[in-house]
Amino acid sequence: MTMSSTPDDIRAAADVLRAGGLVAFPTETVYGLGADAANTLAVERIFAVKGRPSGHPLIVHIESAEQMTRWAREVPPAAQCLAAAFWPGPLTMILKRAEGMGDAAAGGLDTIGLRVPSHPIARALLAAFGGGVAAPSANRFGRISPTTAAHVLEEFRVGVVPVWTPPAPETETATALAVPDERPVIDARPVIDAVLDGGATDVGLESTIVDLTRGAPVVLRPGRISAEAIAQALEAAGITFEAGVAPGAAPAAPGTLESHYAPRAALRLMPRRDFTDVLSRQRGQRIAVLALEVSVPRVPVAVTRILPASSTLYARGLYAALRDLDALGADLILVETPPAGPLWTAVNDRLRRAAHDHAIGSRAERHTLAWKGRKPGAVKAPEAGAEADEPGLDEPGSDEPDAGGRGVAGETAEGREG
Repeated sequence: MTMSSTPDDIRAAADVLRAGGLVAFPTETVYGLGADAANTLAVERIFAVKGRPSGHPLIVHIESAEQMTRWAREVPPAAQCLAAAFWPGPLTMILKRAEGMGDAAAGGLDTIGLRVPSHPIARALLAAFGGGVAAPSANRFGRISPTTAAHVLEEFRVGVVPVWTPPAPETETATALAVPDERPVIDARPVIDAVLDGGATDVGLESTIVDLTRGAPVVLRPGRISAEAIAQALEAAGITFEAGVAPGAAPAAPGTLESHYAPRAALRLMPRRDFTDVLSRQRGQRIAVLALEVSVPRVPVAVTRILPASSTLYARGLYAALRDLDALGADLILVETPPAGPLWTAVNDRLRRAAHDHAIGSRAERHTLAWKGRKPGAVKAPEAGAEADEPGLDEPGSDEPDAGGRGVAGETAEGREG
């Protein structure tokens, strides 16, 4: 069931969690796919529907910092300091796990990630449920995280799995009346049990993750709460902070794989000045563009998304923009490289992981067959020296509106964690 955020809806969602079901719900960062963290079967179902490796741990969301002692066998002063400074909020702390707590969610590790979210719907759900909720992003593993309920429903179905019942065996009297075996087309999206719709999320990127299990705190994944803010809070309490971690020394943590947060299309980061050269060289490929502040010459507006040069606003809109461009059927998404600097660390981290192993001519080529038969919808790179065509209504498919009501113009117009 898809629900709004009334008290009755939230109580119903808590009941779904108690029954071992899966509930997608908004947090301030992205939408999470939640299960009772103490229910091994329910947590295993998260791994199954996401296609997530069982050794990749989940974050357990709790109602308050006081609940840390239930899930962690040690709560060091650094954890108490950071909880006081940033909870409720987009910060996950990796702590040494209490024995027997969150075994499945921890992915077999002796550590566990804990977070107290600030989103009012998430907080109300946790209060109504009364326990910890294991919740990665509500998307298929490795894909773009959802920032709206609609994004969740692009990844999953809500409800009971449809079961096809075969016809009864034929008999002599029935043979003449038998009809062809026409099985219904089954929606291939994995099934979850409920979605709480809280609108678009505010932060737009996953939480900062800080490891507190090896002495000095170390940031494993950047997010809205910067390393500088963490250092300031810790140093005010007399606690040493490390800016980085030696490769291989950190425990496994959500969202830290080299390739993650990725669209189906290949994605490449580059300065704006390189766009024209790439468009001229990538012959026969459908290309879409994510730009900063202003449109790109020779690229139709229909296949361009523009985000502001504000790190906060860019982060908030990034995943929605990538989902939009991916839905066009592009082979390649060109992303204008955002600014550098501390405010942009989280954005650049997500884009780097999304672009990992997506070199031009590799994944883009591997996806060519996958896109055949889909509604065309992105810029087809022009031949060398040719001008890119603007969208035209005489192209095939141009009478078919996209989700925003605009026309699709053949090759030149517009058409999951964690």
